[in-house]
Amino acid sequence: AGLPRLRLLEEPQAAFYDWLFRHQQGIDEELAETRLLMVCDVGGGTTDLTLIQVAFRDGEPELTRIGVGDHLMLGGDNMDLALAHLVESRLPDSGGKKLSAARFSQLTARCRAAKEQLLATGAPESVLLTLLGGGAKLIGGARTIELHRDEVLNLVIDGFLPRVAADQPVLQRRSGLVEFGLPYPADPAITRHVAAFLRRHRQAAQRALADDAAAHAASEQPDERDDGGEQGKPELPVPDTLLLNGGVFRAEALSERLQATLADWRGAPLRLLHNDNPDVAVARGAVAYALVRQGHGRRIGGGSARSYFLVLEEGSKQRRGICILPRGSEEGHEIRLPERTFSLRLGQPVRFYLASSVADTVYQPGEIAALDDEDFVRLPPIATVVQPQADSNQREVRVELISGITEVGSLELHCVSIDNPARRWLLEFQLRGDGEATTASSEVLPPRFVDAVKSIEQIFGGRSQAVDSKEVRRLRGQLEHLLGKREDWELPLLRALFDALLQRARRRRRSPEHERLWLNLAGYCLRPGLGDAIDDWRIEQLSALLTQGIQYVNESQNWSEWWTLWRRAAGGLPADTQALLLAELLPPLQAETVKARNRQPAPISGSHDDMLRLVASLERLPVERKIEVGDWLLDRLSRASEKPLGWWALGRIGARQPLYGSAHQVVPAEDACRWLEGVLATDWKKVEPAAFAATQLARLTGDRSRDLPDGSRDEVLARLAAINASSSWIDQITTVIELDKADERRAFGESLPAGLRLLHDDRSA
Repeated sequence: AGLPRLRLLEEPQAAFYDWLFRHQQGIDEELAETRLLMVCDVGGGTTDLTLIQVAFRDGEPELTRIGVGDHLMLGGDNMDLALAHLVESRLPDSGGKKLSAARFSQLTARCRAAKEQLLATGAPESVLLTLLGGGAKLIGGARTIELHRDEVLNLVIDGFLPRVAADQPVLQRRSGLVEFGLPYPADPAITRHVAAFLRRHRQAAQRALADDAAAHAASEQPDERDDGGEQGKPELPVPDTLLLNGGVFRAEALSERLQATLADWRGAPLRLLHNDNPDVAVARGAVAYALVRQGHGRRIGGGSARSYFLVLEEGSKQRRGICILPRGSEEGHEIRLPERTFSLRLGQPVRFYLASSVADTVYQPGEIAALDDEDFVRLPPIATVVQPQADSNQREVRVELISGITEVGSLELHCVSIDNPARRWLLEFQLRGDGEATTASSEVLPPRFVDAVKSIEQIFGGRSQAVDSKEVRRLRGQLEHLLGKREDWELPLLRALFDALLQRARRRRRSPEHERLWLNLAGYCLRPGLGDAIDDWRIEQLSALLTQGIQYVNESQNWSEWWTLWRRAAGGLPADTQALLLAELLPPLQAETVKARNRQPAPISGSHDDMLRLVASLERLPVERKIEVGDWLLDRLSRASEKPLGWWALGRIGARQPLYGSAHQVVPAEDACRWLEGVLATDWKKVEPAAFAATQLARLTGDRSRDLPDGSRDEVLARLAAINASSSWIDQITTVIELDKADERRAFGESLPAGLRLLHDDRSA
C-alpha cells in the first residue's frame, strides 16, 4: 500500500479506542462506575480478550491495559462448521456418506446464512436450507432440509457459550473439528476460555477491583496461571463492565448468554457499553488510535508490568544483567541505554538471554543488577544469526542498544552501529502468554562436552594431525563414553556437536573413513532438520555441500551416508532444495541400471534404498511431483522383484498426515485411493510394509479434504484386523490421534532427539 511504517494494534483495543472516540464528551460520567473493563471480540474466525483498568486521578479517568489473551481460532466459522455437521447428518438420501470437501464447503456457507437469519431480531421459527446437486444433477440432485431456530440456538449457545462455573477448566482433549486443516482449539466453549483468561490475570484484576487496603493486600498473591479450578484459590475477579465486538454478538441471544454467565460469576450484573457498529469498530478504532498518537484523544496506557534485563556473558559465577526496559515503560517509546557499548557478532549464531522482575525496585536504563535474587526469572532466549551488510566483511561491530515495547506486547531491541547509526539490527522478544513467568529450558551441556569437542578436533582438526582409520572409527564410541548413549542426547547437545562438526567440515575429505564418519555424525546431530531456533541457518550452511557432493565416489557406504544425511535433515530443507534433490535422485532411481551422469559419477549399487528413503521424506515437494513419484513407485511394486521398502516409501509419499510438512502439500484423496487399491491387492502377511503403507494412506485426520471415504478406510480396518495388526495402527484409521513413539520412529525412519516431537506446519511453498 506504500505505507512507510506500520503499527500493529490489537483488535479489542482498537474497538475500545472507537468507543472512546465516540464518547469523548462526558467520558467521566460514562466510566464513573467502571473499575475493570473487559473487551470480548468474537469475529468470524477468532476470539480476542483484553482487560483494561479504569482509575480516576484528579477526577480524570486513567486507562491501563492489564491483560491480553491468546489469539484463539474460535468464532463464527466454528459455529457454521458445527451446524454444517448437524445438517449433513440429516440430509435425505445420503446413505450415511459424507459430502465431498467442495460440497461440505457449500453446505457451510448455507449454514452461515441460515444462522444469521435465525439468530437475528424478529427471526422466523425455521428456514429451509437447500444444497444443490453436483454435475448433471445440479438441480435434480438438490436436497432440502428445514433448520429450526431452537436447534440453532441450542447448538450455538450451549456449544460455544455454555453457562459454566467460573472454576471449570478448558478442555484439553483433541476435538474432531479439524475441517480444512485449520488448528481449531480443542475446546469450543468461549466461556471456559474467558474464565481461564480471568484466572490468568487474577492478580492484576483483583488490584483493579480493590476498594480498600485489605482487598488490595489480598490481591498481592502470585498470579494464578493454570486453567484448573482447585479448592482454596481466591474468588475469580470478574470485570464490572463489558464491551462486545465482532459479528457474532449481533445475535442478542449470544450477547445475553455471555453477560448472564459473567453475572453468575460476579454475583451481580455487568454494565454493557454500547457498540453501535461492530463491523467497522476496529477500523474506526485504528484511525482513532492514530489521532491519539498525535495528541488528539485519550490514550490507553499499559506500560510494562516487569523490568527486563539482558543477561551478560561473564566469567564470574554471579549472574548479572543490564536493564534494557524498566518497569512501567510505555508502548511506542524508544529507550536508549546511555554510556553502554556492546560488541555484536555478525554472520554467526548468537543467543540473547533475558531475565525479568516484577519487584518494585526502580531500575534505570543501562543499570547493571545482580540476577541471583529470587525476584528475577530467567526467560527463554532468542537465537538468531545477525547478518552483515552485503558489501561488508565485518564479523563484529560495536553497537549501542535501543529498546521499546510495542502495542502488541513485543519487546524490540535495536542494535545500532556506533560508527554508522543508520545501520541497525532488530531483535524481537514475545513477552505475553503463559510462558512469561516460566524459566527457560536448560541448555547446560554435559560436563565432558569440551572433551568431546577435543575428540572431534583430533579426527577433523588441522592437517598436521595424523590419524589412522582405526582412530576414526573409534570416535563414535568415544563420544558415547563421554556424553552417554547417543539415543539419549538432547537437542542442545546434538546441535552443539553439529556446530563443532560444521566448523571442521573441510577436513571430512581426508579419507573415505573421515568422510563417512562426518556425514553420519552430522546427519544424526541435525535430525530432523528443525526444532532449534537457528536450524534454518545450519541448514543453509549445510546446503552449500550439495554442489560439492562426496569425494570418494567409489565407496558405496559413503553414498549411503550422503543420502542418509539429507534424509535426516529433510525436515528443515526448503521446497527449492527438496526439488533440487529430487531432480538428482529420480534419474538413477527410474533407470533399470544406474548409469554415469555428466556432472559426477552416479551412485553405485547399494545406495538405492537410501535414495528411495530420501525421496519419500521430501514432504515439501509440489503435489504433482509426489503423484508422479507415487505412480512410478506403484508400477515398480507390481513386479515381484521389487524390494518391500517401496511400500514404506509409498506410504510416506501418500500419507494423510505429514510428519513436518504442510497439509496443503498432501497428495489428493483421489490419488491416495488409487494407490490404496494396489496396496490392498498385496498379501500383507507376506509383505508387512504394505500394511504400513495402507495405514498411512487411510489415516484419519478429521479434514475431509484429505481423508479417504469411509468405505476405503473400512476395508483397510478389516485387513488390519485379519493380520492382527497393532492397535495403534487401527486407532490411526478410526480416530484423530498423534503417533506414539514406535510409530513415529517407523514413519521417520529412526528415533527423534529426546524431548523433541515433530509437528506439521502450515507453510505453503
